[in-house]
Amino acid sequence: MRIEQIIKRNGTRVPYTRDRIATAIFKAASSIGGTDRDESERLAVIVEARMAQMYGKELPTVEDVQDLVETVLLEEGHINTSRAYITYRNRRAQRRESRADMASSTFNNIPYKKIYDVLRWNLDHGCESVEGLNRIMTAGKMPELVASCEKRYLGECRAAGENVLARIGDVRVIIVAGPSSSGKTTTTIKMMETLQKEGYSLKAINIDHYFFNLEDHPKDEFGDYDYETPQALDLELINQHLGQLLAGETIRTPNYDFHTGRCTLNVHELSLAPNEILLIDSLHGLYTDMTRSVADKNKFRLYIETLGQLRGTSGEFMRWADHRLMRRMIRDSWHRSHKPEETITHWHYVRKSELQHIIPYNATVDFLVNSAMPYEIPILKNKLFKYFPAAMEQFKNLPHRQDAYIRARRVFDLLDPLNEWTDDSIVPGKSLLREFIGGSEYKY
Repeated sequence: MRIEQIIKRNGTRVPYTRDRIATAIFKAASSIGGTDRDESERLAVIVEARMAQMYGKELPTVEDVQDLVETVLLEEGHINTSRAYITYRNRRAQRRESRADMASSTFNNIPYKKIYDVLRWNLDHGCESVEGLNRIMTAGKMPELVASCEKRYLGECRAAGENVLARIGDVRVIIVAGPSSSGKTTTTIKMMETLQKEGYSLKAINIDHYFFNLEDHPKDEFGDYDYETPQALDLELINQHLGQLLAGETIRTPNYDFHTGRCTLNVHELSLAPNEILLIDSLHGLYTDMTRSVADKNKFRLYIETLGQLRGTSGEFMRWADHRLMRRMIRDSWHRSHKPEETITHWHYVRKSELQHIIPYNATVDFLVNSAMPYEIPILKNKLFKYFPAAMEQFKNLPHRQDAYIRARRVFDLLDPLNEWTDDSIVPGKSLLREFIGGSEYKY
């Protein structure tokens, strides 16, 4: 009897894949120096065969599978790997408990009401699932979906601007924050359009110019330079300049060249006029030390996230971070000369930084914008899908790249049954998606 489904801890049924067992075993083995992926796959076959014998027509649970993995590892003589697997399993359980505690009132500090509103909107427009998107494309209704998505998003951006206007006497600095590739720049522009109608304007300070020289950046465990940590930025100089600007002084900000990795001081002159509000558009805008020289009452904090509620054919929802990963894979390829596969390997410390320096602070924001556009997923598939099988093959046997392999496999599985959309002309010139695929009417 072949095992086709297993039961998750929450009671739902999901497709069974042997590869997940092999990957878990390989991660455990590699943590103690193992490098043989083929042996992990051989052991996964044994686990699968034992499951079929033990359960027949009954569906095993995730816990059943994990218990069986431990048993097979011991029987096959992999005692040390078994111990490493038990440790790995316990750590995963602790992380689940931690996430459950955090989710008692919010998900990643996002109010449940906001997430529910997103899901309800998707249901109302038939785009809550891969099957729903396929139906929309088959019926020739993509233009209608694009228009609805853009209208909803623009409405939220305008509402953010109206909230600023309600506090215009106090607000001196607007912080636009959010995780990587959430669409902060386009959201800022659209909010600014609302402020301009009332005679106010934003003057941006480009935080990206405050990166230290590349050789001075922190590095990750692979020796790669880490752009994602706030410690890669000159926080002392940022706070000095913020204080000077709000005091009416003129400053000269640095200039950072991403191609050479060099920072030049005292390049761009910057000052604030009486009707101008200082804008900080940064991945780390909510990080406390970024703006410690500015009083809280003088800040307006806007948070952007891809709060997509798209269910795959497996029944699981697409992860917000995976959505943003695809956006960044495209943008990095033309903005930072990175190959899409390199973005996948880099993403592990993008997420690490987000969880350390962004998520803990987003509960303090003044307004939240959902930047997820359901219609963009079929377009992103057309541009990126070919890279995921190659990435899976490239990373599958590398012990220290299992995070990249798992992520590539997860996105591949989600996109595989989804139809592609090849006509970019359907994307409006001022769409947020243009920030990533190019061709925007805005100047970034």
